[in-house]
Amino acid sequence: MFVHPDFDPVAIQLGPVAVRWYGLMYLVGFVAWLLLGRIRARQRPELGYTAKDLDDILFFGVIGVVLGGRLGYVLFYKFSEYVHDPLRILYVWEGGMSFHGGFLGVILAMAWYARRTRRHWFSVTDFIAPLVPLGLGAGRLGNFINAELWGRPTDLPWAVIFPNVDAQPRHPSQLYEFALEGVALFLILWLFSSRPRPLGAVSGVFLIGYGAFRFLVEYTREPDSYLGVLAMGFTMGQWLSLPMILGGIVMLAWAYRHGRKDAPA
Repeated sequence: MFVHPDFDPVAIQLGPVAVRWYGLMYLVGFVAWLLLGRIRARQRPELGYTAKDLDDILFFGVIGVVLGGRLGYVLFYKFSEYVHDPLRILYVWEGGMSFHGGFLGVILAMAWYARRTRRHWFSVTDFIAPLVPLGLGAGRLGNFINAELWGRPTDLPWAVIFPNVDAQPRHPSQLYEFALEGVALFLILWLFSSRPRPLGAVSGVFLIGYGAFRFLVEYTREPDSYLGVLAMGFTMGQWLSLPMILGGIVMLAWAYRHGRKDAPA
């Protein structure tokens, strides 16, 4: 049994500027993305990505993450609340981001980048997919530090008590997601993409891997109080993950059926 230390959400106070742990985790994710991107570009020079390409992709990706993550949270989780007070959508300091919304935002940003640079869309998504999981893992560490998105009650020996919630031992579901969506998915994608694969295959594995890991972890994560458990006993996170899994299977089958090279066209 472990009692959460109830960290101060502010990591660094610089005069009137408060640097929060969650913001630092985003920064860690972006830095990891750039470093891994440079390694991947050196390992797979035939893919044709330069340091400038990485900077451009990160710039547009950040915009997609922030806008998509916020709008996804509003639409998927608290639409009825924000529709009565639309200005609160801009109150990002109150928190509220959705992975699935951020994912859709990145997809749209990468589609625009691919068109702008005349690359195949799947060439871009295949390149960036292995670079994403460690950033996702950093975000889950931020959730744990902030004692948010906690797990369901359990009597397992590694359970954590979150004093800001109650005195019940709970699953540290944030750490499960760190281990699965972050570390495990990174290793799978990095190894899978280290050799040439059909165009779209790496993206398909990402969709299947993230969707499956998130779907499983949701069984240990406390459902959102304002939504609860939805149809068929699934949470919102599970319902949003199912299309990712199905889409990944279709994409993987399409990739191997067509067998196009993963180098840019």
